[in-house]
Amino acid sequence: MRAVKFAIAIPQFVADGEFDPAAYLNYFRRAEELGFDSAWAQENMLGAAPQLGPLESMTYAAACTERMRLGCVVFVSTLHSPVHLAKSLATLDQLSRGRIDVGVGTGGKVRPFAAFGVDPDRYLARFTEGIALMKALWTQPRVTFDGEFWQLRDAPMEPKPFQKPHPPLWFGGSGPKAIARAIRLGTGFFGAGSSPTANFANQVKLVREGLADAGRAEADFEIAKRVYLAVDDNASRARERMNAGLAGIYGSLPEPIAAAAVAGTVDDCVRGVREVIDAGAELVLFTALHDQPEQLERIAAEIIPELS
Repeated sequence: MRAVKFAIAIPQFVADGEFDPAAYLNYFRRAEELGFDSAWAQENMLGAAPQLGPLESMTYAAACTERMRLGCVVFVSTLHSPVHLAKSLATLDQLSRGRIDVGVGTGGKVRPFAAFGVDPDRYLARFTEGIALMKALWTQPRVTFDGEFWQLRDAPMEPKPFQKPHPPLWFGGSGPKAIARAIRLGTGFFGAGSSPTANFANQVKLVREGLADAGRAEADFEIAKRVYLAVDDNASRARERMNAGLAGIYGSLPEPIAAAAVAGTVDDCVRGVREVIDAGAELVLFTALHDQPEQLERIAAEIIPELS
């Protein structure tokens, strides 16, 4: 059994003109002092919530940190050019001296594919082909690639990522086919913050069965989960603020998403996070949707010690 690692969210929700560089720097300095393993961004290119882009946020965070790993869970890589994304991630891995984790996901059927010039009937094929092309660009001196969507002839991309053969590749998703892709193509599975703990437990079961069927060692494949969390001495206030934050991200608040979040007193939060760990999470990504510096302190001082 691995020791459980704890991560925090990269602050991304900033209204126009309100980004505070000093506060951002202080947040990451404090997170490193408190011993968090990593920090993770989200991607949502279109939406009313004022959310900064993940790659740019990760890059700024890399300049603010020395030790923490930095990732995105997940890039909806179906909507990206794999050549551009591979180059940007290899560059960031070099700039951070090998501290980058890459989460990828298909985005599902409800993405605004027309805004990105993507055929909605072929998004899964585009996703898997894009992953194959990025891996080739990261690992081969010159790439010849004859795909349905992209073609290259004897094309080099340098420098390669600092990490060899490439940064860890985490897969999101929820269904059996998505989990099978993660096992076939990735180095880890990341449960969504919108997925209730009971659903995550079932996903972990599928992951472990799939690893056994594929002959892969569990020790070589990590399992993580994002946990939306709000800790407050007033449990009702914690839930109200959490629900408001979730509605801002998702545009509405379906019951399963609300149920997936952990909000309440310290005891409530400890109990909820322990259930996630018992379900199989080896990395817990705490994602506060308000007062992130204050939540950071309370998580480190009051919640994590109770989970050890």
